[in-house]
Amino acid sequence: MNGELQASLVELIRRTSAEMPDDVARAIVAALEREQKGTIAESAMKIIQANIELARRKSQPICQDTGSILFYVDCPVGYDQIAFEETAREAVKLATRKGYLRQNSVDSLTGKNDGTNVGPGSPTLHFHQHRSPDVYVRLILKGGGCENVGAQYSLPDERLGANRDLAGCRKVILDAVLQAQGKGCGPGVLGVCIGGDRATGYEFSKQQFLRRLDDRNPNPVLDELEQDIVRTANELGIGPMGFGGWTTLLGAKICAVNRLPASFFVSVSYMCWAFRRQGVKLDAQGRIVEWLY
Repeated sequence: MNGELQASLVELIRRTSAEMPDDVARAIVAALEREQKGTIAESAMKIIQANIELARRKSQPICQDTGSILFYVDCPVGYDQIAFEETAREAVKLATRKGYLRQNSVDSLTGKNDGTNVGPGSPTLHFHQHRSPDVYVRLILKGGGCENVGAQYSLPDERLGANRDLAGCRKVILDAVLQAQGKGCGPGVLGVCIGGDRATGYEFSKQQFLRRLDDRNPNPVLDELEQDIVRTANELGIGPMGFGGWTTLLGAKICAVNRLPASFFVSVSYMCWAFRRQGVKLDAQGRIVEWLY
């Protein structure tokens, strides 16, 4: 067991659980300034902002649902992925004992909770090899409430009049926002994948949450769609927690991957306002040398 790596992963978990990334914090502040003074929407955003500050100051989880534990690891060729996974599982157990993670991973057949947050599929690890000596570890803690309002569409969708084109994609993405209103702890962020199969579509959609909220899509077509989705969603009047107002979405991040001619899926993952995402660069011993967000 690599003690340095375990300590680094425990600290990554602590900070991800308790501290909002700077880009998300800025988006929350901007959203609060947008809301009309004296409205329920403004009150909801003030409570969210206070919750963020309290969690950071006391180093406690931002939300009682500390969520699914998703590690994304970029590593050099030859990196011992088995050892990393073993260390990550022990780090999750330790972080749970320390209170950085709530004991909320249960056996799907029995409902039993062993209090460790470790079991089949928990934590989830995604490894990607690259031709670089550096190791980057990114972590997303994704709550169950926002996971419940994710959606996947198969185009054409006759109910929505959505065809297999960009306009059809826009219709179903906005429908997902409409169906989520009042649920999923908005204002939210969308991660969207156009294409793929049913499994990879959702996988790629969640990878969009690794992007910063203030970045711009290098694909001009997708960039325009992202800006349009956020602008249109925020004109729907859903607002924070479904109370009305001007902030339904904090952002939308969209990718497109190849598909089979017979299929046209649009997969929409939803992230709540408690956008818990952080990352680190590690040295050869597993020590943190840089924070990524």
